[in-house]
Amino acid sequence: MKFKYCLLTVLSVGLAVSSFGQTNLLNAKTPEDIGVKSEAQKAMDNDKPLEYGYVDDRDIMFSKMTWEKIVLDERVNFPLYYPVDTNNIGSNRRSLFDVLWKSVREGKIKNVYDDSYFTTKRNPSDIQSIMSKTDTLDIGYQQYNSEGFVSPEYIIKRNIQSYDISAYLIKGLWYFDKRQGELKYRLLGIAPAAADVNFIDSEDEANKQPIALFWVFYPEVREVLHEAKAFNNENSSMPFSYDHLLNSRRFNGYMYKEENVYGDREVKEYVADNALMQLLESDRIKDKIRDFEQDMWSY
Repeated sequence: MKFKYCLLTVLSVGLAVSSFGQTNLLNAKTPEDIGVKSEAQKAMDNDKPLEYGYVDDRDIMFSKMTWEKIVLDERVNFPLYYPVDTNNIGSNRRSLFDVLWKSVREGKIKNVYDDSYFTTKRNPSDIQSIMSKTDTLDIGYQQYNSEGFVSPEYIIKRNIQSYDISAYLIKGLWYFDKRQGELKYRLLGIAPAAADVNFIDSEDEANKQPIALFWVFYPEVREVLHEAKAFNNENSSMPFSYDHLLNSRRFNGYMYKEENVYGDREVKEYVADNALMQLLESDRIKDKIRDFEQDMWSY
């Protein structure tokens, strides 16, 4: 019996490793075969996102809704940002923004929202309009005034790309499960954020504050994010899925808002023009939530 258990364990680990690495890399006869699963792999592939356990409302003793900003300049957040140039890299590696935006365009993500309360839906054409701009050079205006048309080389088109994404905004619920006796976190929404496309190339930093391009309801997009893999710097044969990376909170962010009696106002609204004090206020909110669990076990 022990031998059977050991054999099953080895087989399951082997299947898990094969599912995380570059599919069919060592068995490929041509470069086109890389990433294409064989029929045997498809038949045995039951790799799905880990399902959330059911949580009854009566089991939630304490909860607090929070909004966080994940700044992509920080090294720990690089797996969410890179790669930004996909011309010279394999199709199996894409940034989180590429995964989300491509899935929206292809219809894999059906519902996209205007804000973090998920009240107003948007369609891809509306989102594309705020992610692109068309401008005409001065020489183009001169040509139009004299000749009545503008040559294509005098028209500049600018689209927001992966390298323009400077942050991600996430919404989640911290709650204390009295049945299991622990503080937990459930991610509810995520939004890529970039500067306004009209000022994105400006040198004025005041006009380059990141704003949310669109929001998605996180439980609805877990299948898409589970299939997409983020780079694992320690072991490239076992990359993390974006779903695992986000659910396990393998990132660093700061809280810029919590639900409150003032209409969920942001920290910067009552701690103005002082970045250090805003960070300290973010830490205070974190400590307030974390201390609730600690106080439950005080004797």
